[in-house]
Amino acid sequence: MRFQSHFSVAIFLINKYDGTMPLSYFLKKYFSENKKHGSKDRKYISHLCYCYFRLGKCIEQYSTEERLKIALFLCNESVDVWKNLYDEVWINNWQNNLLKRIEFIQQLCTEFNVENIFPFVEELSNEVDANSFIQSHLIQPNLFLRIRPKQKELVINKLTDAHFHFELLNETCVALPNSSKVNEVLNINKEAVIQDYSSQQIAHFFSLVNPTKNNISIWDCCAASGGKSILAKDIFENIQLTVSDIRKSIIQNLQNRFAQAGIYHFQFFVADIALSNFTLPKNVQQKFQLIICDVPCSGSGTWSRTPEQIYFFTEEKINEYAALQKRIVSNALKHLAENSFFLYITCSVFKKENEEVVAYILKNSSLQLIEMKILKGYDKKADTMFAALFTTKSK
Repeated sequence: MRFQSHFSVAIFLINKYDGTMPLSYFLKKYFSENKKHGSKDRKYISHLCYCYFRLGKCIEQYSTEERLKIALFLCNESVDVWKNLYDEVWINNWQNNLLKRIEFIQQLCTEFNVENIFPFVEELSNEVDANSFIQSHLIQPNLFLRIRPKQKELVINKLTDAHFHFELLNETCVALPNSSKVNEVLNINKEAVIQDYSSQQIAHFFSLVNPTKNNISIWDCCAASGGKSILAKDIFENIQLTVSDIRKSIIQNLQNRFAQAGIYHFQFFVADIALSNFTLPKNVQQKFQLIICDVPCSGSGTWSRTPEQIYFFTEEKINEYAALQKRIVSNALKHLAENSFFLYITCSVFKKENEEVVAYILKNSSLQLIEMKILKGYDKKADTMFAALFTTKSK
């Protein structure tokens, strides 16, 4: 009965949710107003809601209850606590192989087409494997840590002693279940940074940058949480760092995070880089050897973490983001020094935000492309991103 109650509450919340705020905020608000739900109740109800939206646009003609039942089956490797919600046929076909579960649903429900989970396939960048990417939305992504320099032994020992289940993917990248409360055992930002696997791969592009001076000047022009800036600090060591974002609250949070990470010397300002009359503040350095331009985007490469976006996103927004990105790039490039580098980044899988913006940059500047790449995370329970590195120098 308890889990049937969770199922009923989830249906109520799904029908009430309209996508105007992130699902996580919506659920947090509901639970704060309804104290009757304990921590385990909140966990199960939230899980059900997220499973539902992982179906994207599939079988929209079905009722919320029917879609939720199918979503829960597809998104979980075993029946676990939900056994009483299903008859014997479903339970007997509940395998830990996702493709087998999809096959069962297709036999049971002829209207089900897994491709309808992600209805924007025609917009995908060329390097993205559509089938693998679409199926990844049925899987909860992992939590990833990037171990900071000289902290590997300490971090591994702490995680081991605390009996965390984790996998060391390389010398600095740790994968854990998404619910892992690593902040309870690690000094986050000082010892390790919470940073997605694909985001950590930006280190490769940094390795292609050869600064003309030891103290390279860097402008992280859409800094957000500052993860790329901390990565740059760890790669280049000696940097003159400037960060900016459109939101004052982001800059305030970023300052706190930098302090935790041991970064104390940097410039910062709040500005909308997309404005036609954008100029750098006079008290800020005007030219940079490396500009990191991690632009606002659809976030389509991260929708396995926020699956409600698949359901509520509309195709015309892709063009809106692409136009915004081109304005930001045009303004940022004015502040690139000679013999320097420009790094364009999105967490999008759409070619209009990726390859087409690269083409725009090449057409409207004297920059030369060094490398562009889809950073595939859909086969690693991670986000998928795009990065392109340009230079003002001859190849």
